[in-house]
Amino acid sequence: MKIYGDSISGNCLKVKWTAEALGRPFEWIEVDIQKGESRTPEFLALNPSGQVPMVVLDDGRPLAQSNAIILHLAEGSHLVPADAYDRARMLEWMFWEQYSHEPYIAVARFRVVYQGQAVSDLDPGLVTRGWAALGRMEAALEASPFLVGGAVSLADVALVAYTRMSHEGGFTLENHPAIRAWIGRVEQALKIG
Repeated sequence: MKIYGDSISGNCLKVKWTAEALGRPFEWIEVDIQKGESRTPEFLALNPSGQVPMVVLDDGRPLAQSNAIILHLAEGSHLVPADAYDRARMLEWMFWEQYSHEPYIAVARFRVVYQGQAVSDLDPGLVTRGWAALGRMEAALEASPFLVGGAVSLADVALVAYTRMSHEGGFTLENHPAIRAWIGRVEQALKIG
């Protein structure tokens, strides 16, 4: 399997971490999005959306979108709850991550770290929504060690990627002890650091 990804991207890292956690061999192909490497004719032939991450499976089929990739890789593994309701809750968090977390936490980080924007100059709506997302996570993690019960799942993989880097976009976690403890548990469970 080949994983096309940019190491600065939490979406790409969650694919890498999932493959590693499952012992799936892969070749990492670095694609620098800031240099337009995902917009070359060769890359667009594999993934017309021109985004990373993208994988080319062992049988040659391409697959894009981080959460679709990690779900495909983890089917039947310990990262996907066996209980149908818990599996649906995992998917609920994964869908929420792409709609209500990543667009704020990751975008703020990108603007500050890679575009040089001051945290104080970020769009106030972006900041408000980012804090709201972290607040929802904090409340959930005060009641449970992982997002879906007592074991790490793809919900945790999906959300830890940018949450653990949230401070880089101005979202410090000093008032979010449940999130900080959860990050440590997920990093330990996935053997990332």
